Amino acid sequence: MYKPDPHEYDAYYQKYISHVPEIDIRPAFAAQPDELRAVFSDVAEENGTFAYAEGKWTTKEVLSHLIDGERHFAYRMLRISRGDETPIEGFEQDGYIENSNANNRPFADLLDEFDLNRKSNVLLLNNLDETSLARMGTASGLPVSVRALANICIGHVRHHLAILKELYLIKL
Repeated sequence: MYKPDPHEYDAYYQKYISHVPEIDIRPAFAAQPDELRAVFSDVAEENGTFAYAEGKWTTKEVLSHLIDGERHFAYRMLRISRGDETPIEGFEQDGYIENSNANNRPFADLLDEFDLNRKSNVLLLNNLDETSLARMGTASGLPVSVRALANICIGHVRHHLAILKELYLIKL
């Protein structure tokens, strides 16, 4: 799989795609669940409800957001790869987190959920040909290709891991 060209995504998505230097992203895409497990292996359950400031997401809520993002990006990849040209709405991430019940879930459960979603998405991605990967659609009112969405999935996780490292002091 090749990197997306800049015309395949809106500048908004650059903040995620910039975290993906790989040309062939499939190994990185498949490896992220294990990377997340490694990051959280030493984080105590009681630290899951830590937020670095009032009104910010807790550590577990960040993980829940990664799960939500994974599902939304995969839905977009599926629809666009299949030639569905209907614009895909965005999602209001804060509302999703408010209703996620993330703080009452163990880390293992959250990590398992991300892992299972990503495994499904690895199968989807690995079975798309170059024509499907280059197919363009509209998501959140912005143009995007399937190839760009796969890169966004990786970059989205890396973006939030960098925030966890910086503001939540989680070792990476």
